[in-house]
Amino acid sequence: MTLPAFTAHGTGTPLVLLHAFPLAARMWQAQTESLADVALVITPDQRGFGGSAPAEGAPSLELVADDVAAVLDELGIEQAVIGGLSMGGYVAMAFARRHAERIAGLLLADTKAVVDGDAARANRERIAGAVLARNSVRILAEEKIEDGLLGPAVDPELADRVRAMIAEASPQAVAWAQRAMAARPDSLATLATLAVPAAVVVGEHDALTPLAEARLMAETLPDAELTVIPGVGHLSSLEAPESFTAVVRGLLRRC
Repeated sequence: MTLPAFTAHGTGTPLVLLHAFPLAARMWQAQTESLADVALVITPDQRGFGGSAPAEGAPSLELVADDVAAVLDELGIEQAVIGGLSMGGYVAMAFARRHAERIAGLLLADTKAVVDGDAARANRERIAGAVLARNSVRILAEEKIEDGLLGPAVDPELADRVRAMIAEASPQAVAWAQRAMAARPDSLATLATLAVPAAVVVGEHDALTPLAEARLMAETLPDAELTVIPGVGHLSSLEAPESFTAVVRGLLRRC
């Protein structure tokens, strides 16, 4: 196994933050800096994204979860608070399926525990096929994927930053991740067994994984607190970093 690229910054409770699709670990810069006084913030680039090696093997989020476990092993960490946003949340739930004993706390942001419907899976395959056929992620810009990721009153500078991160993704990583997400199983039964402190976060205007999905996860987890961040969309940690970080600090205190 090739260890993914990652950063580890700060001191305190180990905290893994897993990035959204199709971004990279640097989306967590604000949290990495602001939580360094209370946590060792570990931010891996998932397979093929950021500085990590190209994705290999049949697309599966379980493989990405095992990559996270390998990072913890490299750092000599037995347990950590595991958090993720969107695709990162799917990976966090895959980690719970495979390495539940290593979870000290769970953060699920703008994500969902249920499987994709037929239309969503078909759309993922359409995008995967298109980026590979073109050897380009230009289709993501053409379809203005950032519009679905951000809230209605987003700062233009932030929108530019998100577009730039999307443009840097490799076609192979985008296709692999889309197919891995399409193949993911339902995670509700797994969440129901996790007797650790948990935080569920959702942006008020998140249309991709809306409040109903967040509420379902919060009600399924044995010890979860639900926070709705007003005025923002799917990328709540980028759109409202201070509010998001406050939730994480609260979770770390509970852990």
